[in-house]
Amino acid sequence: MRREGQEFDQKSIRYALDKHEDLDGLACDCVGFANAAGGSIWIGVEDGKAEPPADQRIDSRLIEKFRKRIPQVTVNVAVNPQLVRAENGGEYVELRVLGNQQSIAATSDGRYFLRVSDETRRLLPDDLGRLMADRNSLVWELGVVRRVPATRYDAKKLADFLGQVRASDRVTAFVKDKTDEEVLSHYLFVRDGCLTNLGVLWIGHREDRAALLHAPVVQCIKFDDNGRKVRKWDWDDYDRNPRELIQAVWDEVPDWKNSDEFPAGLFRRNVPHYDEVVVRELLANALVHRPYSQRGDVFINLFPDRLEIHNPGLLPIGVTPRNILHASSQRNPHLAKVFYDLKLMEREGSGYDRMYEVLLASGKKPPSVTEGNDRVVVTVRKHIVRKEVLDFIEKVHKTFYPTQKELIALGLIAQNESLRAVELASHLELRNADELRPWLGRLRDWGLIDTRGQTKATEYFVDPEVLRRLEFEGATTLKGIEDHRLEALVLQDLEIYRKSTVREIQRRIGSEISLLKLRKVLRKLASEGRIGKEGVKRGTVYLWVK
Repeated sequence: MRREGQEFDQKSIRYALDKHEDLDGLACDCVGFANAAGGSIWIGVEDGKAEPPADQRIDSRLIEKFRKRIPQVTVNVAVNPQLVRAENGGEYVELRVLGNQQSIAATSDGRYFLRVSDETRRLLPDDLGRLMADRNSLVWELGVVRRVPATRYDAKKLADFLGQVRASDRVTAFVKDKTDEEVLSHYLFVRDGCLTNLGVLWIGHREDRAALLHAPVVQCIKFDDNGRKVRKWDWDDYDRNPRELIQAVWDEVPDWKNSDEFPAGLFRRNVPHYDEVVVRELLANALVHRPYSQRGDVFINLFPDRLEIHNPGLLPIGVTPRNILHASSQRNPHLAKVFYDLKLMEREGSGYDRMYEVLLASGKKPPSVTEGNDRVVVTVRKHIVRKEVLDFIEKVHKTFYPTQKELIALGLIAQNESLRAVELASHLELRNADELRPWLGRLRDWGLIDTRGQTKATEYFVDPEVLRRLEFEGATTLKGIEDHRLEALVLQDLEIYRKSTVREIQRRIGSEISLLKLRKVLRKLASEGRIGKEGVKRGTVYLWVK
C-alpha cells in the first residue's frame, strides 16, 4: 500500500460529492503540491486503504469538473485528472499536480500553501521570501550566466565524473550506456551549447568556477578550551568540484583520524571522535542544501568537545529543526541528484536517519540543529554518553538485525536508561506517541526493552542488568563481523592450512559468515599481495604468503 507523504495524498470520494464537497480544500492541497515538487491526489480511496470499493464508479463529469474548476480557483497550478480502474474493478480519480520550478502557486483569493511530509501547511507572509529564494536556487542550477561553451571543460574532471557515473550501482544501465554528451545532458550540465552553472561547478575550469555567483568555499577552524583559534584550514581557490572538496576536507584535517579505544573481547575497538559517514554526510548536506543565490562560506568549527557545521542561509521552506528527521525539501534538486548517484550522500530525507543511526550506535548523542538569522548550525558531540551502550548495540545489531528505526529508538532508550512515550516521541521528532509503533518494531518481542505504565504515561526502558551484563537471549554470531577482523581471521587460518578454497575457509572460521562477504575480503587481500591466488571461478584456491 502506498503511504501518504510528500508527493502523495488520498481522499474519500465524499470529499468531492454533494454536501461533503470541498473544492476549496482540494484547491489548497493542489497549491501545496505545486509549491513543492508536485504529486498525486487519489480521490475515491479511503485513508488506510490500498484500493477503492470494488463497486465504486466515477461519473466522467467529475473529471471534467476538476479539470475546469481547479484552475479557476488557483493561480500557477497545473492539474491533470484521470480516471483509473484498480485491480479490484473499482474506480477512482488520480489528480496529478505539476510542481512549479520558478513561479509560486496560490489560491485565487491570495492564500499560499506548501506540502510538507504528509500535510498541507499554510504559508505566512514571512515564508514567501524563503520560498522565492528556494525558487532562485533552482534557477541558479540551470542558469547559463557567463555562456561558457560546452567544449570548455576540465578534461580530468570530466573523465573522473563519467567514470564515477558508470561505476555507480545507483545509476541505471540505460544512463550508463549513453554517450558522454548524452550523460552531460542527462545531468543538466549542458544547455543550449553552454555549460550550466551546475556543469561549471562540477566539470568546469577553476577560473570559470571562481566567476560563478557564490561558488562554495569551505573553512575549518580549530579552537582550544578557551575558545581561541589555534589552527585554520581553508579551501577557497575554487580548484575543486564538490566531490573533490569533500575529499580534501576529509584528507587534510588530521582531527578526523582521532579516536577512543575500548576493549571488545579479544580485540580492541576504536570509536572515532567523528565518524567518516557523519562528517561526509554533513558536508554533502551543507553543499547540496545551501542557497547558491546567497553569499556565505561553509564553516567547520572544531571545539574540544564538539563539531559545528555552519551553513549560510536558512532551512528550506517547510523544514524546521523539529521536523528535520522526517521532512524532505529539495532546494537544489539537480545537484542533489548528482550527489546521490555518485554515492556522496543518502537519498533525500534519509541522510539524518543515517547520522542518527551511526551516532547512537557509537554511544553518542544525535546531531542537533539550530537556525539563526542567516545560517543553520548542525552540532555533533565528540564524547560517548555511555560506554556500555557500545557493546550492547553492537551485539543487538549482530544478533537480531534490527531495522534502522528500531536501532535508533533502542539507542535513545539505552542512552537515557528510560524514556516516557512522549519523551521518546519528542526525541524522534514525532507529533505524538501514537506514531512510535514503527520505531519500536520488534524490540519488546526480542526482550530488549520493557515497559511500565499505560497510554501516554508508558515508560520504555532497558533492564539495567541486561545493559550491564549483556545477558540477553540470543547467541553471538559472526554474521556482522567487521572487515578488518575478518581479514585477521582469514590470514590466521591460511597461515595454519597454507592452501584452501573459499568454502574450506568459511567452514573453519565461521559458517554463518556469508560467502559474498568472505569472497570480497579474499579478493582485497589478494589484490594487496597479502595472500596468493590460483585458479579461476570454482577452482580458485588461496595461498599463504610469507
